[in-house]
Formats: sequence, C-alpha cells, structure tokens
Amino acid sequence: MQGFGIHSSIWTMDWTPAAAEHAVGEAVRNGFDFVEVALLKPAKVDPIHSRKLFESANIQAVCSLGLPEGAWPSRDPDAGVDFLKTAINATAEMGAQALSGVIYGGIGERSGQPPTQLEYDNVTRCLEAAARHARGRGIDLGVEAINRYETHLINTGAQAVEMVERVGAENMFVHLDTYHMNIEEKGVALGILAAREHLRYIHLSESDRGTPGKGNIRWDEIYGALAAIDFRGGLAMESFMNMPPELAWGLSVWRPVAPSIDEVIGEGLPFLRGKATQYGLIAGEGA
Repeated sequence: MQGFGIHSSIWTMDWTPAAAEHAVGEAVRNGFDFVEVALLKPAKVDPIHSRKLFESANIQAVCSLGLPEGAWPSRDPDAGVDFLKTAINATAEMGAQALSGVIYGGIGERSGQPPTQLEYDNVTRCLEAAARHARGRGIDLGVEAINRYETHLINTGAQAVEMVERVGAENMFVHLDTYHMNIEEKGVALGILAAREHLRYIHLSESDRGTPGKGNIRWDEIYGALAAIDFRGGLAMESFMNMPPELAWGLSVWRPVAPSIDEVIGEGLPFLRGKATQYGLIAGEGA
C-alpha cells in the first residue's frame, strides 16, 4: 500500500453497502489513494459489492480490525484463528491488499497485569496460523502497536517488531500510529526507527484524534524519521468521528474530536500532504 489513504471511521464504522458507497465516493472526491475499511464484523460485509465498488472507483483498499472478546488470542488462540480467517477471506474477496490493526487482540483488552509468556505464546500461535492462511489468499498482515489504555500486549514499535519477528512470516509487517506513539515512545521518531525494515503502514492521527496539525504531534519529527528510513508504505489519516458505543468504550472517545468532518479533511489533509511533499514521501512529489 502506498500513497495517502483514510480510515473509513471518519464516515462509518459499519461497512454496509450504502456506507461503503458513501465512504468510497467521499474518498475519491477528496483525492485519496486508498480507503482503510473498518472490518469489525467481517462475516456481515458484502465483499463482492466492495470489490466492484473499489474497481469502478479505481481506488485501493486495506482492512483493519480489533478482535471481539470471544476471539482474543491471548485467551483462546483457536477462536482467534477462526475469526482472523473469516476476516482474511473477506479482505481477499473485496480485493484489499492487507489486513492490519489489532489482529493480536481486542481494543480495550487489559488484564490489569503485565503480559505473561503464556499470553504471548498464545498470540504467536494464532498469528502463525493466520499468516499461513493469509499467504494462501495473497494477503499481508499488519501488527499495530497501540497505547497502554487500549491493550496491555503491544504498545511500542519495538514490541510490534518483536512479535513480527517471533512469528517469522514474510507476509507480516509493523503498523504504527502517531496517536499511540505520542503516548508510548520515548521520542515520537524512535518507534519509526525501531521498526524501520518492518514498517509498511502508518496512521497519521493527531494527539486528540482530531484535525491533523491542530494538536501536539511533532509532525516534522515524524516525517523526518519516515524520510530517514526511506518509507514508501501507506500513509493513512485516522480521526474518529462516528463511534459506536462498544468502540467508544475501548477507545475512550467521549466527546467530539473535531468540529466537523469537513475540517478534519479540508484542513488536515492539505497539512499532511504538504509535509509529505516537503519530506519527499509521496512518489512524484519529492521536495
């Protein structure tokens, strides 16, 4: 995945045919290269409809998710494998390139204790099986490091690298997120440097999940580090504007993060594109 994309959550968290048509139409209208589909209920999506939609719009797709509690691999790796296989199949059938996100657990999964070796062993076993299945479907899998308030398992770039290397599958990669890095990394660039050869995807999210450029993220440090490792992966805007209650709980989103979608995209996208141009991160738009 390359270029600029946007997480579908800015418009919808429920990937129905009608919602998909709206999201893809808006993504095309705003000049995005790909859409990141929130695949929270993979068994209920219409992947063939989505494939036709992406193909007719000439836009790419990637899927992401967090697992429901009954399929948390740390507790039940077999249930995790079953859920991920369903999600991988839907990802492949809709023509997307990868399934990423919290593929190792749930958003809001916290045991109240440091992660145990058994939990990591269970997650590894689950991801090994999922990676084999994904390889057969031509799908890559991304491990996203998220902050300590949303999981106790993988919080930093270095921890994501450790899991990817532990699984050892060629179709696995590290997925970082500037919102989480701002909380967890000793310096916002250090997670990028730690993940360098495994990093293929990054969420560009402001410190309050609102409009990029209007918070506390050190964007020059982020973009400078991406340029230093010659990053050529996907750059995805992420701002949570439409949260169902079960996700609002896990993400702790209790108030509007921006005045409107128009502000997030209308002001945030030019800001992020400008930085990408300045640092030469988009093909054909080098400084």
